[in-house]
Amino acid sequence: MSDAIEIREVVKRYGDFIAVDHVSLTVPRGAVYGLLGPNGAGKSSTIRMLLRIMLPDEGTIRVLGDDVSALNVDRIGYLPEERGLYKKMKVGDLLIFFAEIKGVARVEARRRAAEWLERMGLLDRATRPVEELSKGMQQKVQFIATVIHEPELLVLDEPFSGLDPVNAGVLKDIILDFRRRGHTIVFSTHQMDQVEKLCEHICLINRGRVVLSGTLAAIKKQYGHNGVSVRFSGDGSFLKSLPDVASFQDNGNELFLRLRDGADAARVLDAARGRIEILRFEVAEPSVHDIFIEQVSEA
Repeated sequence: MSDAIEIREVVKRYGDFIAVDHVSLTVPRGAVYGLLGPNGAGKSSTIRMLLRIMLPDEGTIRVLGDDVSALNVDRIGYLPEERGLYKKMKVGDLLIFFAEIKGVARVEARRRAAEWLERMGLLDRATRPVEELSKGMQQKVQFIATVIHEPELLVLDEPFSGLDPVNAGVLKDIILDFRRRGHTIVFSTHQMDQVEKLCEHICLINRGRVVLSGTLAAIKKQYGHNGVSVRFSGDGSFLKSLPDVASFQDNGNELFLRLRDGADAARVLDAARGRIEILRFEVAEPSVHDIFIEQVSEA
């Protein structure tokens, strides 16, 4: 079976500005894939090319086995970062409309809309205009509109925006359910804790280029060599300048320290004793957040 997405040496220019600079990446079918990067990195341009909103200036893109220029876009569900709902429409009518334009018969569209509204806790809002819903509720309606036609590929841009922790958890479970049923999910987010929970593969883009890509486990293993996580109470700023420390990620009262080759974590622990109250000290792999910050800062 071919990969869900194959991007090879893709370039996209806007005048003299190169937004996507020879990007290559592969998304396996059935995977949850995180497309990461700071603002302006080239993620949105890459997503727009996947959706055939625009075509690359150079390189090739294949989506679900087809060249992107010949792709039936109804096979994709796209949740844009900038939401687009018809706010005067009633919630139920809007969802039926979105299902029908994606090829779902009206009777089936009604059934799916009711099922999804109940699942998302919105059934009592079915006859209300969209504009009367809170931002979080509108986000849930937008998500339903994205998936109601059961697309093979989901492309989700900041899907957790505006959701409280409870509803973010509901959405996470739904994404994982789509994965279990064989769908492929690509999502772009700045919420690195969600990347940790959901993604099997990630790609980090910065300034139009791929900085790193691969399975999350392999990347964390690569960057986790000789790392120490210290949670403490007191002023632990001195830990950053210890001779054994090559680099650090400061998270307030917790530090992730990458040690120099040949350094011993026990020496760091000895240096910390007596100067701060140590709440936790462990050899640890870096978080996706730590890797993201380090890679973007070094670029």
